[in-house]
Amino acid sequence: MKTLELQFVNEEGKTVRLSVDAPRDDVTETQVANVMDVIIAANVFPSSGGDLIAKKGARLIDTTVTQWTFA
Repeated sequence: MKTLELQFVNEEGKTVRLSVDAPRDDVTETQVANVMDVIIAANVFPSSGGDLIAKKGARLIDTTVTQWTFA
């Protein structure tokens, strides 16, 4: 399972993370940066430390899960 984690800085200087489950396999750094700019400009995700004011970074996390079920 892949997750795209977007990291922003809020008005208090704290990191705010937004996660996107199952991002497209062909997503690019440029696309992620552009979307983050749109999120900041639209100001649609409030945080306890104020508005999101800057991009901090992003990371694509690929996790493999092995599950065993016992009856």
